[in-house]
Amino acid sequence: MTESVAIKGRATAADGLTAGRSAVRAGGWHPVALLGVLALWLATVGNGPLWLAVVRQLREGGGAVVGPVLLWGAALAALNLALLAWTVWPRWRRPAGIVLLALVALPSHFMLSYGVVIDPSMAANVLHTDAREAGDLIGPTLLAVVVLGVVLPGWWWWRQPVRAVAWRRLLVQQLGVGAVALGVAVALLWVGFSDLAPLMRNHKALRYMINPYNTVYAFTRQAIGERSRAAQPLQPIGEDVVPAAAAANESEAPLVVLVVGETARAANWGLGGYTRQTTPRLAALRERGDLTYFENTTSCGTNTETSVPCLFSARGRADYDGARHEESLLDVLQRAGLAVVWLDNQSGCKGVCDRVPHVKTDTLAVPGLCDGGECHDEVLLRELPGQIAQLDPERRRRGTVAVLHQMGSHGPAYHKRVPSAFRRYTPVCESAQLTACERQAVVNAYDNTIAYTDHVLAETIAWLAAQPRPAALLYVSDHGESLGENGLYLHGMPYALAPAEQTHVPMLMWFNDRMRERLALDGACLRQRAAQPASHDHWFHTVLGLFDLRTRVYDPALDVLRGCRAARAGVG
Repeated sequence: MTESVAIKGRATAADGLTAGRSAVRAGGWHPVALLGVLALWLATVGNGPLWLAVVRQLREGGGAVVGPVLLWGAALAALNLALLAWTVWPRWRRPAGIVLLALVALPSHFMLSYGVVIDPSMAANVLHTDAREAGDLIGPTLLAVVVLGVVLPGWWWWRQPVRAVAWRRLLVQQLGVGAVALGVAVALLWVGFSDLAPLMRNHKALRYMINPYNTVYAFTRQAIGERSRAAQPLQPIGEDVVPAAAAANESEAPLVVLVVGETARAANWGLGGYTRQTTPRLAALRERGDLTYFENTTSCGTNTETSVPCLFSARGRADYDGARHEESLLDVLQRAGLAVVWLDNQSGCKGVCDRVPHVKTDTLAVPGLCDGGECHDEVLLRELPGQIAQLDPERRRRGTVAVLHQMGSHGPAYHKRVPSAFRRYTPVCESAQLTACERQAVVNAYDNTIAYTDHVLAETIAWLAAQPRPAALLYVSDHGESLGENGLYLHGMPYALAPAEQTHVPMLMWFNDRMRERLALDGACLRQRAAQPASHDHWFHTVLGLFDLRTRVYDPALDVLRGCRAARAGVG
């Protein structure tokens, strides 16, 4: 009897537990209501950088702040709800929510930390970065963002009980709620249009800060663009180039080293009048008349993915997209019979060097220069003689072009870019979270990279000066860098919105006496030309002019040396 009562009691308890669980399920979230919570999170917490920027701009403009922000926030939440109601259904509700949480949390971190915006060029940077660059961006703050912005709310989202609704009824309800929410969003935007329109027109960067639409748009457009370019056959250029004449021996043939700098901005170069003399060795060469610095040079883009292909393209910035499916300067040089090699200490040549000999330094293990899968830029000069020696001797008798792609001043881990002996300016920021450091510490770390670049270039010039042949070095950075001005860090802003710190870059040229004689170069004329504006557009044509290569693709108007050569009949 007692056992029977116990069994009955356990059965009653089990039935009660089952009934309780059923009650929880019955009293769970309605699917549309839960989507509303997600829509509100995405519009508010998920768009923190946007609202901070909007508030700042409204305050600077002297207008109302609270009303417009609440109005636009409600409109964004309504728009989010409309799109969620139409696209997120029970079968994929949980993973879709996690993905959306990540799509707002991670971009928000980078927008807040570095002042960047998410546009197609930034998407290209993300898609084509390597593990080394990505590792520099990982730090405690990013991990905290992942936990607080994705893991914890994602855990909550995944565990929420949701009421079962017949699919026909749910279809009608979600479509109906979506339509109403869209109508509300349109109405709210119409009410606030008089304030919203001038704000978006005058501050275009805000358009690339609306999460998660900015990320979806940027990566979709980048993917479509890459697919379109991949479908286009590579177009040859300079097929009419006249082969360079072969010298009697290699010591008579020109040797040109093209150094592509990374993230060096002109504002911090001592050669350009910076308050610190960050380039003392190059300055000494200029004082002797051996080096020319082009003080007003602009880049083709604000990121490597754009600038490097554009730099080696015949098209120039106005049509740099065309460079993606055309051969590069290196193809024309190789077609002219020259020996060409690319040495890379960065994340690759972005397709420019695919058809010429090229070497990456990430596999090297040079004591004192390479550590943890990353090498300092001096390794490029160390490898250069051996790589040139491996090139075809017959080609070397016509001329040699070696491209050195530097790690340079790549951030945010500026402190990793220089050996300890070159920490001239201290203290330095050693955090990937640049906003966590005093701004002067960020500037110190960056200035050390410029001082190290000064050393690397001076050493390369010293090596070239010891060569018995005509020799030259041309240097230009791919783009600049923001170091906290107006809250911006790093680079990659849309070109039309980018500050001068990201587009004003250093460019210089050095020639030994034999190369000056070969070119019949007027030094005074060149110094005058260097004071005038220049850009990446000049690079392609100037290099062709160095070798007197005849081809229709050469534009003498874009050869910065053309007007300073006494004998100008060799190129056409």
